[in-house]
Amino acid sequence: MGVIIIDGSTVRAFVNDDVQFRTNVDKQFVSLDTNNDGVLSRSEMRKAFETTRFLDTDFGVDKATPPEEVTQLYESIFRSFDEDNNGTVDIDEFRSEVKKIMLAIADGLGSSPIQMAVEDDDQSFFKMAADLEAARVAKSS
Repeated sequence: MGVIIIDGSTVRAFVNDDVQFRTNVDKQFVSLDTNNDGVLSRSEMRKAFETTRFLDTDFGVDKATPPEEVTQLYESIFRSFDEDNNGTVDIDEFRSEVKKIMLAIADGLGSSPIQMAVEDDDQSFFKMAADLEAARVAKSS
C-alpha cells in the first residue's frame, strides 16, 4: 500500500503524453475485452464498472442502490463511450472518452493536490500519472 499525491497538472501531463496515455489506455481496453473481439460490449463495460464498486460505497459505508437506478447509470455511461451508437465501444471510442474524463478531472483538481491510497500493483490511470511525474522529476534531478 502506498500514497500518491496528484493535482490537475499531473493528470494533464499523463493525458498529454501520447505514448504513455495510449499504451496504458490500450492495456486497460484489452483487459476489459474479455472475449477478445476487439470491442467492448455492454456486459464487459458493466462488469468493469461493478468491480470498481463506485456505486457501492458512500464514504466507506455500503449502501443499497435500486437495481433500476444502477442499470440506468450503466446504460448512460455506456452511451457516452459508444460515440457512434452501434452498440459496442471500440478502442478509439474508449481512448476518446477516457481522455475527456481525465481532462475533466484535471480541470476539477486544478492546482489543489489530493492524496490517494493505492495498492502497489494498482494499474489505475491516477497511479500511472503519478508514476510518470515521479520518473520525470527523477530524470531532471
